[in-house]
Amino acid sequence: MANFHPELDLLTEHAAGNLPLAQAACVSVHMNYCEQCQRTSARLQSLGASLFEGLQGEPVGDALLNSVLARLDDEPPLSYARSDWSAGKTPAILQRLMSGDLTDLVWKKITSSLSISYLKTGDPNYEFALYNIKAGGKIPEHTHCGSEITLVLEGGFSDADGTYHQGDFLLRQPGDVHAPTAVQSEDCICLAVLDAPLKFTGWQYRWMNPFLKLRAG
Repeated sequence: MANFHPELDLLTEHAAGNLPLAQAACVSVHMNYCEQCQRTSARLQSLGASLFEGLQGEPVGDALLNSVLARLDDEPPLSYARSDWSAGKTPAILQRLMSGDLTDLVWKKITSSLSISYLKTGDPNYEFALYNIKAGGKIPEHTHCGSEITLVLEGGFSDADGTYHQGDFLLRQPGDVHAPTAVQSEDCICLAVLDAPLKFTGWQYRWMNPFLKLRAG
């Protein structure tokens, strides 16, 4: 059961189909693990439908009307299907983005404890990647130049703010600093969505910062 969830404004944007594709996918994967957010999203969608019906017959500005009609022509927000990552059942959205399973992905070693596999969503403004932190391993302390969504898929990690396990959803803002450490018992697999590169703060790793480019698309 997830203990950390998207904020209500993020769920509202997701229910309305307004989130960028990469962020929408991450929220949808979270819903595989979180009945609470499933129920909240369903209520938000019902509320949105009711509000839309209430607009019928009322004078509405042309700009708003055109915006709503255009949105109706778009594909619906990414849906979710419940699954259990630990049981070997990859969430449906990730199945669409991964050609195979974890062992088939191309992993780039960043540090002795961290490897990253970059996935393509077609979203040119966000990096969408899987992080593999070795059991007990630590990602060096870093700050965020933009926003970062992290979703724990397997295992867990901790930082100065708390401990996070499967299904937990975290949103980091520009300027936030932390140093995640995986649990000792197993590797931690996370999904990360960024709109700007990380920046290592420790002197041992600062030399890597010029090479940390956003891999969006």
